[in-house]
Amino acid sequence: MSNNTKYESKAITTQIKATSRVSAKIGDDFYTLEFSEERTIPDVEGVDLDKERANLWDDVNYSVDVQMQDTINHVLEERQKTLEERRKR
Repeated sequence: MSNNTKYESKAITTQIKATSRVSAKIGDDFYTLEFSEERTIPDVEGVDLDKERANLWDDVNYSVDVQMQDTINHVLEERQKTLEERRKR
């Protein structure tokens, strides 16, 4: 919020955007994943901008968390396959 009390903003928020990013080191490799979403705020009565922002943050954070879990699962599966192949030799 601005500390300028002499001017009242006339701007109307019509879009909100959020980006979530996570990085992790898995073994010797680093993975960085990102998800971004932009939403248009409908011009209808009853829109709660604070709740819309909170929902957007929840959604982008969840999406990047799912991406990271999928990446971890894939890396672990590939390592397991490699170990099994080595045991067969």
